[in-house]
Amino acid sequence: MIEALLLTATQISTFDGSGLLTRASGFFFQREERLFLVTSRHVLLDAPSGHFPNRIEIELHVDPVNLTRSTGFSVLLYRDGEAIWRQGSDASGDIDVAVIEIEREALPDPVALRAFTPQHLQTSLREIEVGAALLIVGFPLGFHDTLHHLPVVRQAVIASSFGLRFQGQGYFLTDARTHRGTSGAPVVMRSPAPLEDGGDLPWKLLGVHAARLDMGSRDQVEDESLGLNCAWYADILMTLTTEGGDTSPADQ
Repeated sequence: MIEALLLTATQISTFDGSGLLTRASGFFFQREERLFLVTSRHVLLDAPSGHFPNRIEIELHVDPVNLTRSTGFSVLLYRDGEAIWRQGSDASGDIDVAVIEIEREALPDPVALRAFTPQHLQTSLREIEVGAALLIVGFPLGFHDTLHHLPVVRQAVIASSFGLRFQGQGYFLTDARTHRGTSGAPVVMRSPAPLEDGGDLPWKLLGVHAARLDMGSRDQVEDESLGLNCAWYADILMTLTTEGGDTSPADQ
């Protein structure tokens, strides 16, 4: 039996046509009957670095017993010239989280995956303390169990006041060793109490890992990197998955 948490995450490969560009992390979120792929917005579009993929591919398990069996599932990022993903913004600017709705009828049958739901989001800030233990489930530098097509997990702790927007931005800090390829990974904490309708995922989805942070003034010889990261608050998913919401990048 595989832990359900490992089946929430998937590796994302970005392409320009047939040319591979980057690899990153993502995870599944379900709201009622609708299924979404969640990742960092910069995985899908990052103008400053010249990153403009036109499709992505995710890896899906096609056998709930034999996890060595998988298939690639391709998703075009544009339809009639319009981006299909949804992203959000607030008074401080863009939020580095994006969601793509996945058409269930297009998925292979069978498919073995797990999805977080609104029940996994944290509603009470009092339960979350600075220093609380977290896990980041992803594909650092593309590294993973290539036989069973499963992610790896890095330990982390909350490094800033949870619920307080760090420096006015919609994220909190984590202290963890992370690498490229982890962008878009879920940041979770073991639930302190049983979850109603939480299924076989006894985890709180707190954030979406986006990037490592560092000091521009750091002496590259004398000073080690900070080892801090930003994780965007996961409650943005309720806005991005609202039926009929208007949050597409074309409207930013």
